[in-house]
Parts: sequence; C-alpha cells; structure tokens
Amino acid sequence: MVFSVGQSYNGFKLVQEKEIKEMNAMGRVFEHEKSGAQLLYIQNDDDNKVFSITFRTPPTDSTGLPHILEHAVLCGSKNFPAKDPFVELAKGSLNTFLNAMTFSDKTMYPIASRNDKDFLNLMHVYLDAVFYPNIYNEKKILMQEGWHYELENVEDEITYKGVVYNEMKGAFSSPEQVLFRKMQESLFPDTTYKYDSGGDPEVIPELTQEDFVNFHSKLYHPSNSYIYLYGDGDIMEHLKFINEAYLKDFDRIEVDSKIDLQPPYKEPKTSVVEYSISDNEDEKNKTFLSLNFVVGKSTNPELHLAFDILTYLLLETPAAPLKKALLEADLGKDVFGSYDHSIFQPVLSVVVKNANEEDQEKFEKLVFNTLKELTDKGIDKKLIEAAVNIYEFKLREGDYGRYPRGLIYCMKSMESWLYDADPMLHLAYEEVLAKIKTALTTDYFEKLIKEHLLNNQHRSVLMVKPKKGLAHEKEVEVKQKLQAYKKQLSKDEINQLVEKTATLKQYQEASNDPKDLEKIPLLSLADIEPKVDKVPLIEKTEEDIPVLLHSMFTNEIAYANLLFDTSAVPQQLIPYVSLLSSVLGKVSTEKYNYEDLSNEINIYTGGIDFNVEAYSLKNDDSQYFPKLIVRSSALVKQMPKLFEILGELIENTKFTEVKRLKEIIREVKSRLEMNILQDGHIVAARRVTSYFSPIGQYKELCIGIDFYKFITELEGNFDDKVQEIQSNLEKAAKIIFNRENLLVSLTIEEKDYKAFQESFVSLMKRIGDKKLEKQQYQFDYSPKNEGLLTSSKVQYVAKAYNFQKLGHQYTGHLQVLKTIISLNYLWNKVRVLGGAYGAMAGFSRNGNLYFTSYRDPNLDKTLKVYDEAYKYLSGFSSTEREMTKFVIGTISKMDAPMTPSMKGQEATAYYISQIAEEDLQRERDQVLSIKPEDIKELSNLIKGVMEQNHFCVLGNEGKIKEKQEIFNNLVDVFN
Repeated sequence: MVFSVGQSYNGFKLVQEKEIKEMNAMGRVFEHEKSGAQLLYIQNDDDNKVFSITFRTPPTDSTGLPHILEHAVLCGSKNFPAKDPFVELAKGSLNTFLNAMTFSDKTMYPIASRNDKDFLNLMHVYLDAVFYPNIYNEKKILMQEGWHYELENVEDEITYKGVVYNEMKGAFSSPEQVLFRKMQESLFPDTTYKYDSGGDPEVIPELTQEDFVNFHSKLYHPSNSYIYLYGDGDIMEHLKFINEAYLKDFDRIEVDSKIDLQPPYKEPKTSVVEYSISDNEDEKNKTFLSLNFVVGKSTNPELHLAFDILTYLLLETPAAPLKKALLEADLGKDVFGSYDHSIFQPVLSVVVKNANEEDQEKFEKLVFNTLKELTDKGIDKKLIEAAVNIYEFKLREGDYGRYPRGLIYCMKSMESWLYDADPMLHLAYEEVLAKIKTALTTDYFEKLIKEHLLNNQHRSVLMVKPKKGLAHEKEVEVKQKLQAYKKQLSKDEINQLVEKTATLKQYQEASNDPKDLEKIPLLSLADIEPKVDKVPLIEKTEEDIPVLLHSMFTNEIAYANLLFDTSAVPQQLIPYVSLLSSVLGKVSTEKYNYEDLSNEINIYTGGIDFNVEAYSLKNDDSQYFPKLIVRSSALVKQMPKLFEILGELIENTKFTEVKRLKEIIREVKSRLEMNILQDGHIVAARRVTSYFSPIGQYKELCIGIDFYKFITELEGNFDDKVQEIQSNLEKAAKIIFNRENLLVSLTIEEKDYKAFQESFVSLMKRIGDKKLEKQQYQFDYSPKNEGLLTSSKVQYVAKAYNFQKLGHQYTGHLQVLKTIISLNYLWNKVRVLGGAYGAMAGFSRNGNLYFTSYRDPNLDKTLKVYDEAYKYLSGFSSTEREMTKFVIGTISKMDAPMTPSMKGQEATAYYISQIAEEDLQRERDQVLSIKPEDIKELSNLIKGVMEQNHFCVLGNEGKIKEKQEIFNNLVDVFN
C-alpha cells in the first residue's frame, strides 16, 4: 500500500515517512487527530512483532509512584476485570516478550508475538490496562503492589508490606544500585531527575491513594502517549483497531509533562552517601568513587553514538587507557564506566570500586590528568579503529539476545521522541557513523574529551561509602517509627488496621470470577504448530575434529564456537578453569601485548568470549560434560584472521604478567559481588543444587559461592600465591587446549563452509595432541542447608532436589507444571500474599528441580509455601479453557525466537546432552496433550522433593540469625 504524508488512515494522520536502510524498514510517524496520540510504525519483514505504549511520567518525589503505577495498571481493567490479566497473559499467550518498564522519566508497556491473532490480543489487554485500570475503584491494588500497613493481630507489631516496597529494599541493598540511583540526584538537583522513579523504601510509605490516581488521570492520556509498532504486521488493521477500540473515545488535551533542562553548574558538586555492610566485614577498600559528567542532550544523534563509543574506548576494552591508568594507580580494585542516554541530559560516569574515602582527590586528579594526556598526545588510532569497528559490527548484526530486536529499536526511538525530536533520529546510524569514522584521521575524539569532559563544570563526584550495621539501623528506625505510629492509634483504629489487613488477604486469596477470566482473549490449541522446529545440525569432521555445522542465513557472519572438554582437569584445579576463562584475551600473548590483542580482536572480529559450562546427560545429572567454550564471531571474509587470533590465544597466552593477573582477579571478585546481590535467587538455587547434584557441585565450584570464596582467597593472598596461580593456570590450559577435547560448533551458510575449512587448518597446527585421562571427582553431598549472610534488606529463598533419585522420570508435563507452579501457586503465595518481588520454579531433564524467590521479605514462611505446594497440586482441578491457557503459555517459552547464533548454541547443547529430535517432539506432544489429572499425579513428585529438605537462604543476616535453628551452617558471604 502507498501512503501519502498529510493523509489520514483510520483516524491517524501521516506526518512523516522515511526509509531506514539500516533496518531494511520503512518508518512512518502518525498523529491521532482526535486524541493527539503519537504513533511510530516501523514496517519490515521481521515476524517477531512488537507493540509498546509509553507515557512521559516525570516523578515529583521518590515515593516510586510511576513504578507502582506500572505494576498496578496491569491488575485489572474495564474490559478485563480479572485481578491480574498480566499473569493470565504470561500463562496463556504465545508472547515472545511481555513486561512493563519504569525509566527515570517514562513508563513503557511493551509486548511481542509472532502470532498475528495473539499480537492483537496482547495489544488489546495492554491498551485497556493503561487507559481504564481498576485502580480508581479498588484501593487494595495500591496496598498490594505499592505499600500498606500490615497488622494481622491487635498485639502484633505493625510492619510495611508491598511488592514494590520489597523490590526497592532489594535494589537499595546493592551498593552499585545505590551509586547509580544517586548519580542523577547529584547532577540534577532542580529537575525531575533528582527523584527516584523506582521509589526509595524510606519514602514509598508517603504515597497516598489520592496522589496515585491523580498521577494516572493526569499523565495516562493519549495526548501524553507514544505508541510504537514494529514488524511485518498489517498496518491498516492495527491502526483501525487502536482507533476504534480506544483512541476515538478521547479528546486531545494539554498535558504538562515537560522535562526541564538542568542549568549547567558553575562549579562541580560533591556528594557522599552510605551503604550497609555486615558487622563482620572490613570497611577498608569498600568505598565507591564516581566522577559524573552531563554530556549534551540525547537529541543530538552524533554525540549520542560518539559517546557510546568513547565510553567503551576509555573504560571498557582491556586496552582502555583511562581504566588502565586507574588500575595501575591502585586506587581501587575494579574500574567501570557507564553512559546513560536514556534521559534528556545523558551522563557519562567513571567509577572506581573497592577504593577508600581518602582516595577521592587522587582519583579526580588522575582522571583529568589522563584525559588531558590523551588530548595532548592523541589517542592511539588503532584503539579508535577497534572501538568503532566493534560498535559497527554490533549495530549491523542487530543481535540483542533474548530481547526482541524491535523492542531495542523502541527504546532507541524514545531517546529522542520523548523530548519532542524525530523518533527515528537514533535508528538510522550510517550518516552519523561516517562522521565518527573521521576520528581515524583527525582529533575527533580528543575534541569531544576537551569540550564535554575537561572543560565541563556540570559534573559531580559521588562517593558511596560503607557503614557497618546501617541496614540494622534503618530497620530499627522503621520499627520505632511504626511503634510510635501504633501508639498514637486508638483501639478502634488498631482494629480497623487488623480488619484492613484481613480484607486485603481475602481479596488476594479470592479466586477470579470465571466470567472475568473468560473475557481475556485466548488462542486455541489449533493455533499452535504441533511439530517441533527442526534443529539445524549437520555432523562433519575436519582435521579429525568433530564439527557441528548449523547452516542458515547469517548475513555474512560466521559464528565459530570451540568447545573444549575439561573433564581431564584434576579436581583441585576446577576453579582454575573458570579463572582461565576470565584471564584469556585479557593478558598478553607471545605476539601481542594485551592492549594490542584487544585491538586486534575488535578490529577483525565481532568479539571473542570465554566461559565455562557443564552439560548434563539428558536424564542423569551424575553424567555431565564440562566445557570451556571459546565463542567468536567475524565476517566470513575475516575468518583467516579470526583463527589466527584464536590460535595465538590458545597456544601463546602468557600467565607471567603479575600486575595484570592481580587486576583481573580483583575485577572477577568485584563482578561476582555485584552478581550475588543482584541475582541472589539464581545464586541460592545453584548453591542448594550443589548439595546433592554432581553437575550442581561442578557449577558451584566454577561460578557459585564456592568460586567467589576461591577468588577472595586468591585476591587476599595474591603476593604469596602468585606463582601457584600462574602455575595452575598454565597446567589447566595445557590439559584443556588439546585436540582430544575439542568440538567445533559453526553457524554459517553452507556456501561459506569452504572458507571455514581453509582457515581451520591453521588453528589445528597450534593445538596440543596428547592422550588425556578423564578424572573421577569426589564431591561432598551432605545436606548443608546454609544461611548465606549479607547486609541485604531482603532474602532469596531456594529449595531443591533431584526427582529422578526418587524414582520419577522427566516428561513434558513438568514444563506445564512449571508454568502452573510459577505463575499460579508461587505467584499468589510468595508474591501477592508474601510481598516478594518474584518467585519461580525450574525443572530439568536430568531431574534437578528448584523453587526460588526474589527480593523476598520472608524466610520460613516461604519455605512453608514450598512444602505445601503438593497440597495445592493434589487438589488441582482446571477447566478445559484454563488448561489450554497453561499449555499455550508453556509453548510460548519453548518457542521463544532465537538469533542464528542462539540456534547454533541450542543445537550444540542438544547434541552434547544427547537430546534427539524425537525427544523434543515427545516433550511437545506431552505438553499439548496434558490433562488436569496429569498435574494432580505430580503432587507426589513435589512432595517427595520437598521432604528431602535441601534448602538455602541468601539474605539479611539479622533475619537469618533469628531463624538460625533451622540451618545447619551460617556463612558470612563477604567476610
């Protein structure tokens, strides 16, 4: 269909049309004439369609109002009055993405699906949610999702409870989160950015129902909305639906949601905030120092992309000169940077972690001296070429992992559109990239550094320093505040509070009216493809090495993964396999020093990464295949250079650079600390699995708490252990990099296979060829049942066991059970009633099963919920419609869209685990044919697993010590 600018289409006037060659797409901007809504339609041949509606929502305080509202509007609406349509969609749609996101100044509601009918259904529910939510007639939504006073009995103490309240307690437990949340406050004291849109737990209880609904009525209007559509959908059908179902009922209004600019500082500011550490932790080397610069406006596309590249160049690559200078000065143990361009005035931050308070002046001086030296002497052109090349490769590849490509483009469009500029400003990058490439022959980046960093007074130094027992202090303050509040209440008011708590629980426990559930649109099983997708895999042999070829269109990119078996590594060296994966590519080789090596990788490839993995035999966790994986990508024409670099890394890496090794070990420790605090649910689930599972034990030694303790010991005694570290890395590398261990996984078009063959020969000449003996590892499987102590304000509660050890077998029914347990039982019991931010279950083919919670205020209550899951299942009943929903929701996870590289990795995992196509088809058939009685029969499996009583809790040291009688061991994580 031909469109004309100025013409109207189903109530939408076309105001701009532009081809976006970089995306092979046509972009069209519309304005809804009656309501004033703006709409961007990016049309191309991507079948993973994306819809999003975004509102400009600048906060006026730190009560977390935008964030709580983001949760709340998805708790029922006019046409879909069920209490939680979001969960119903998660259970029963073919979505490839379903979520909502609160940013500093906007709230986004994106969905994605490859099924046309499903896509319209999701759009319908989301539009109804944002325009007609139940928050006006149901105050309990704010109480549940935001905060409320909790008082079950008159004699009890009052507490605060609420999903977002606990989510943000968890967020504020991480010093990195505190740092990044306070950066904006230090730079924008006069604008909306000084407030935390997510919510500060100390301020959240100030939010009232009146402010809550007023915020929605003011800002959630089409005149303040930005609607986005992407993919190969029917543009006229979508415009017609949005107009007729929703927008035609609204008149255009003036909405005051403008984002003001912060006037530039006349002189820099300094701020200091504290974060909590445990009483047993040392305060030394625990301070964060950051230098933060306001860099122009996000509506400048050239500055936007140039500073993305400059941040990488200065602070992220191993050759990054600013990072190198800070590490060599020994100011801290980790250095990282960020460039936040999701706000009107972007911010570049330089961060040193594990420093000390007295280092602040030296830190500032060194940053500015290094930047000045770079401008005076000029930045190494090879470093510039490397940074520009890797960015260009990623832009052209368009591989964003599990995130739909269209969603990333939506976020990019908002970085200009929200501030009244062209929404396609950051989507077309060729012209801007051409300007930036002049840096290869000019002082382009040097000028940027001078103008926006060296001569920029609009900056801040933010120090985040540790304080022992701060979390406990805050808890006592809250407790005293609530005690004082209760004292001033009359008996009637206390009774009313008890009644309110009970009424909220009744509301939360009540089942949805079946008629309300039936209003949520649902596909039928006939809409689902009954056949499993064929996994692309052709077995070949080159140079006597097995090669798995995954032939598909890759846009002239080769994805070459080398999987080295590590089962010949002695047990005491297992953690060194993981350390080796962190060292490779970051230290020098015979041919390149580590900076030149980094540049070579970035100039000639799309990246080379190393990581450890262990694949279980499909039905036995005691038989597993540990691997060190070298993942790489490059343009097909660059394969000879790729394999030359891979050979150099494998054969000639030098482990003799003492200072560099120390820097890497410190960085590994730092990143593990971040991970433990941010992904505690995964950490706890992995830890408890290690109590009984051989593959679980192996993974724990490579990436879990055991590995963190190993790295902590190396870092703390580095000078005494350096020779041992070097020797063990050398030993591990010699054992691993051997022809006998190698399996190659290649994702490429078959026509390009010859180019691989020719390049691969050179690599094989550089790999050892010895006979190796596989090791038999002896692990301790005693039930440790640990409390892992941190200063976190919340818990992560995990319980697990292997159901095959109890005589049960894996079937596809367990994947449907996972959907039911996670999104029905645990959602209601742990999240809705318990106030945790989340809870989930996992079921593996090898028999390992876990339940785990995320940012959970509870501990023993959650364990009790896990233990009683079997009762829920033994009484399970379901209508045909509900079972259809669970099946569709399960299939949507099984059919998640994948990039070529992801398809190759999945096919390889199936090959190693000996999962055949018939296994996948059998699993799918079992999912599609499941009956309620099949779920009921699984209650004994869950009962048996929970009765084994293997559990682990990571979290608040005070809460865990209160219940220490249930634990076998208490472990100080960071001591």
